[in-house]
Amino acid sequence: MPETKFEIVELKSGIKSLRLIDNQETFHPGIGPVAEARILHVEQQRLTERLKKSGRLVIWDVGLGAAANAVAALEALKDCAGQVEIHSFDKTLEPLQFGLQHTEHLDYLAPYAPVLSSLLQDGVVQVNPRIRWYLHLGDFREQMLKTDLPVPQAIFYDPYSPSANVEMWTLEHFKRLRQRLDGAPPCLLSNYTRSTLVRVTWLMAGFIVGVGTAIGDKEETTLASNSPVEIHRPLSREFLKKVYLSHASAPLRGQSYAIERISEEDFEVVQLSEQFRRAQICPSEAWNSQPIFSLWQPR
Repeated sequence: MPETKFEIVELKSGIKSLRLIDNQETFHPGIGPVAEARILHVEQQRLTERLKKSGRLVIWDVGLGAAANAVAALEALKDCAGQVEIHSFDKTLEPLQFGLQHTEHLDYLAPYAPVLSSLLQDGVVQVNPRIRWYLHLGDFREQMLKTDLPVPQAIFYDPYSPSANVEMWTLEHFKRLRQRLDGAPPCLLSNYTRSTLVRVTWLMAGFIVGVGTAIGDKEETTLASNSPVEIHRPLSREFLKKVYLSHASAPLRGQSYAIERISEEDFEVVQLSEQFRRAQICPSEAWNSQPIFSLWQPR
């Protein structure tokens, strides 16, 4: 028999979820798959409001996993007027296949089992007259560059963490993603992270970055966009002080996961990003309202 790569685990909330045995990462570890997906992605992205306003919504679901994020979106949008395309990306279908074998624990999958079976078999399924769901199997870094793929208004960014999946969190990758959104309508990316180095990476890639909602034990998460109009709580210049002082603020590059202080050159790039050029100087006494890079001292 093939080796099982996943297991069902019970969270503190009593809700069941999946865990990848190899790296011990639990899917939606805080409050459970459906509740987390609804708060982090569906509600925070204001999907129903934005669909009502535009009449059409394209969602990139990056990291299909066991489909909790996509199912949460379907539940929210299934009775809304307007056309919806969900494009789910993953390198493997094993988490979803495992989940469909354990719907007694992952009960959110049970109502969508026929839809998911069609998606796995055909790569696309018409969920209802207004919602079409596509599956893209392979490396997202390559899949997202396909010219026939419609640009999104919403991105659920949910790959494994940087330590386990560094290639999906590098500055090079996010620069290409940001370029993919050039000239496109406003797009909002939601993610579970509150990491300083990830926020730095997104700023250096050209995104506007903001504070996201609290979820589970996390006091905040993170949002990013190609447009300032989608970010209601942008990081202020006070964040630059945190970057300067942090021992883990350097953007990820290449194929290795390295936790380092940010370099002077990268710090200046962050400080001179569009987001902080627009912001007022932080009134913190420690910074004396001077240009921040002028305070740089070798450490």
